[in-house]
Amino acid sequence: MISDVSFPRVNGVSTSIDTFRRSLAELGHPSTLIAPAYAAGGGEHETGVIRVRSRGVPRDPEDRLMSRSAALALLPMLAEQRFDVVHIHTPFVAHYVGVAMAARLNLPVIETYHTFFEEYLHHYVPFLPRALTRLLARRLSVGQCAAVDALVVPSRQMLAMLRGYGVTARAEVLPTGIDPERFRGGDGSRFRAEHGIDPARPVLVHISRVAHEKNIDFILEAVALVRREVVDVLLVIAGEGPALEHVKARALALGLAANVLFVGYLARAGALLDCYRAGNAFVFASRTETQGLVLLEALALGVPVVSTAVMGTADVLKGARGALIAPDEPAGFAARVVEVLQNPGLRAELARAAPGDVEAWTAGAMAARLLALYRSLADDGPHGRYTAAKSQPSEAPRANRVASSDA
Repeated sequence: MISDVSFPRVNGVSTSIDTFRRSLAELGHPSTLIAPAYAAGGGEHETGVIRVRSRGVPRDPEDRLMSRSAALALLPMLAEQRFDVVHIHTPFVAHYVGVAMAARLNLPVIETYHTFFEEYLHHYVPFLPRALTRLLARRLSVGQCAAVDALVVPSRQMLAMLRGYGVTARAEVLPTGIDPERFRGGDGSRFRAEHGIDPARPVLVHISRVAHEKNIDFILEAVALVRREVVDVLLVIAGEGPALEHVKARALALGLAANVLFVGYLARAGALLDCYRAGNAFVFASRTETQGLVLLEALALGVPVVSTAVMGTADVLKGARGALIAPDEPAGFAARVVEVLQNPGLRAELARAAPGDVEAWTAGAMAARLLALYRSLADDGPHGRYTAAKSQPSEAPRANRVASSDA
């Protein structure tokens, strides 16, 4: 696998990569990840990770741009390891390096389309008209999708969008799964005590990268309306990102200084679980998610969800018994939040049902489907490019090796 982003950089892409790599390994199919080097170190799970020299990204201090030449210099070493497939996870340097590696190694290449870029790009190049960035994002997507043998797309809505662009590549709708065992426990009382939150105070939790495309301004506007009915409501925002100062300023402008608490990044194995469990409800309103893993995490922990259902979140929330789908406008969203906060019986009903909503999204099941896609490509290369490679002897079964890129 190859990617422009990975842990310790925390977002949906790095979480997805980590989840699939762990699940594939449990099925007996280890992978190698090529990713940028970070100044803060590699992250939690460094087994099978190759770090590549990188530099900072303008206007986005959290991310790194890996060196194309340094990545391609790995080719002789990679050729000795006899991989079966190259899996690209991001559309920046990793895409072009991954395609080049697949060609040089005579391997099939697939790419996961993690991000709804036409609704994302304009936040990072605001000096260009939005219509132009949308057109550029679509053209880039069409060109990059044409360069791979198959696509992994996290939701039906995102696949429909790509087909509308004119993308014709083979595609599999395959969301990232969740390991329910990693989302058990959590101590909401401990989190409240550590942050000085009264045990009886109504708390809403929002966990995401603090970026413009996450639509956190919408959540703040809804909370300002909720406060008219629930005066002491508190919104806890966990995460960091390029829009953090903007979001803090917006909260102050709405008079929410006493109603919003920013807690930054939290350790996934401990404090993050406590944060989820501290909430009476989890709130979410992103319009650009290709999936929305945080919704599954909240549901797995038995936290009622109030969310809009746009793009990938519509798949996650379809038929969910632990969630209330809210209108995509602040007043309607606020009304659903008030309904949950003021009705203990409803809240308890949603909490009981929530873990059952995750049963169809297990990481193991999703990894098995990804493995089937890998095997079909390795066995039946659509362009007949893999015959020679498959005829060569290998020290281990070829279906067991995945070169991955998670940029």
